[in-house]
Order: sequence, then structure tokens, then C-alpha cells
Amino acid sequence: MQFRYKKITVKIGSNVLAKPNGTLNVSRIAHLVDQIAFLRKNGVEVVVVSSGAVAAGRAVLQSVKRADAVSRRQLWAALGQVKLISRYSDFFSEHGLVCAQVLTTKENFASRGHYLNMQNCITTLLENSVIPIVNENDTISVTELMFTDNDELSGLIASMVNSEALIILSNVDGVYNTHPNNENSELIQQINIDDKEPENAISQELSDFGRGGMLTKFRIAKKVARDGIGVHVANGTIENILIDLIDLEKDLHHTYFVPNEKQNSSIKKWIGYSDGFAKGEVVINSGAANALNSEKAVSLLPVGIIKIINNFEKGDLIKIVDETGQTVGVGKAKYDSNRIEIERKSEKQKPIVHYDYLYLENKK
Repeated sequence: MQFRYKKITVKIGSNVLAKPNGTLNVSRIAHLVDQIAFLRKNGVEVVVVSSGAVAAGRAVLQSVKRADAVSRRQLWAALGQVKLISRYSDFFSEHGLVCAQVLTTKENFASRGHYLNMQNCITTLLENSVIPIVNENDTISVTELMFTDNDELSGLIASMVNSEALIILSNVDGVYNTHPNNENSELIQQINIDDKEPENAISQELSDFGRGGMLTKFRIAKKVARDGIGVHVANGTIENILIDLIDLEKDLHHTYFVPNEKQNSSIKKWIGYSDGFAKGEVVINSGAANALNSEKAVSLLPVGIIKIINNFEKGDLIKIVDETGQTVGVGKAKYDSNRIEIERKSEKQKPIVHYDYLYLENKK
């Protein structure tokens, strides 16, 4: 058996791990562990991003005194994280393998230092043949600082550890051109990074037990593919789905996002997933927008900025938008916003964002 990849990140969704009543599907976890163990023993490094803590906690304690949604989620997550990792640990130990829990929040990725610490942690685990199981720490995350869902987290992790592929396991076969339950719906088996039409047709309905939906998966998958990582969206309830997905001799019914041929640098990857922490925002004219999205490596000069929406300091991340309000990219400021007007008048303008520290949303 020949595998397509030597290093993968696997995101296991809540609807794969939860039963219809919302409790944990233990037999499903066991089967997924069997597959991951098989891949690991055959030379494939696997990082797991697993949902399911809330479902596991709900099984422990369904009756909750405080009725608000945040308190319930925190309680179930706190209870469930222990149970979920215990299940994984027990099943992996049957194969002679060790797993480790890595809990994080979106705020942990706000600084480059924290990002590198997380990268080093997961890399060290892999080097020691330990299988990392990553999850958002829902016990302390609050709404405004939460990932959209674990799809967003898995994209960040796959990019961070330089996986060759991200496999997103859901309870449907992939991305459809309309809601999967519609009579005329069709599975889209391949999506290129420049394809925009599918996004308009994808259902915005959220999953039963998770915070995201297929639209989130589509957007994250496009972003990851743009970073040069292939993305597979497949049905995690199908037997042996992981092994069959990366078996070169098999062609499964699922959706594949074709990766960009070019890989972004580590610093650009971090910037690309840190747009939510941008402290400043500038509007650029059409000439600057066209220049940035051209095939050339172009830095952002002050002459292209027509408006400063939010002030910023040197070293802050800034969001760059065009005149229509569309996001062009995110970059690290070389100097503060007060200096832009001074540089604009200079004969030799210094870029406000150098190309090496500029992540562009739609550039190949």
C-alpha cells in the first residue's frame, strides 16, 4: 500500500463523534484511532484536531443548574475534555502508542512568540512519536475570542506544522452545490483556489453539535489550499475513510481542494491566520490593490493609502482593504500610522508593510 502523504492533520468534527442524542460515540472514536494507529505505524505523521469534549461532558452531566449557553458549554467542556482524552489514550495504548492533549485558545496565536511556542510543542511531540490531539479550550474561551469552530483551528494547525494535507471529517461526503438533502444536489469533487461559484451555493446551515457548517469548511479549506496544502473534506462515518483517502490506489467520493503550487513562508502563514488580531486598518486605492495582487512581489507604500480607519503602532498587524471594503490582506506595520503622511511626502518612500510580512487573501 502506497500513501499520498507522509504528514497530515485530521480534523474530526462533532457530528462524527456525537450520537443523535448528543452523547459521545465511543465506537466511532475506537475505529478512528485504529486507522490513525495504522497510518502512524506505516510512517505517516498524524496531528489530530478533535471536537467532542462538549458531547462527552453532556453524557456525564445533562442536568445543569445554570441555564445560559456559555455556562453550559464551559461545564460540559471541562467535564468532557477529561473523558475525551481518556478515551483516546486508552484506545491508542491498545496499539502501543501514546497521545497527548494540547488545549489552546485563539488568543494564544495573537503573538508570534505564542505561535512559535505552539509550533515547537507539536513538533516535539511528533519527533517523539507522540500523537498530538488538539482542541480549543472551551472552558475559558469566550465568544469574541473563540475560533469560528475547530475547522478554523485545524487550518491553522495544518499550516503551522507544514502538513502535506488537511483532512476534514464531517457527517456528509463533502461540499455540495446546494444543501445535501435537496433532490438535485451534486457533490463537488474538486475545487481550485480561484473557484468562487461554489461558495454562493453552499448551505449556511450550522451543524447539529458544532459551531460551524459547510460554508466555514469551504472558506477555511480555500485558505489552507492557498497556502499550498491539499484539503480533503470527507464523511468521517464511513469505514476506513482515513486509510482509503490517502491510499494512492483508491479514488473516494469526496471533495478535494487543489493546493497552490507555492508555499507561503512561516511568518506569512502566522499573519494570515491572525487577521482577527489586527489593531489597525487602512484603505488603499485601486492602483495599490492591483499592484499587490499582481505576480510581482510588491510592498505596500504610503502613496497607495487613501484612508486610515484605525491607528496603529510599529509592529502591529494591520488589515488592508480596498475602496469597496473587501479585504486585500493583512500585514505587519514597519512604523506607526502617524508617520504615513510624512513618508508620503518623501522622495523615497519606505513601505508601511514589506512584502515579506504581507499576507494577501487572493494572491497565488
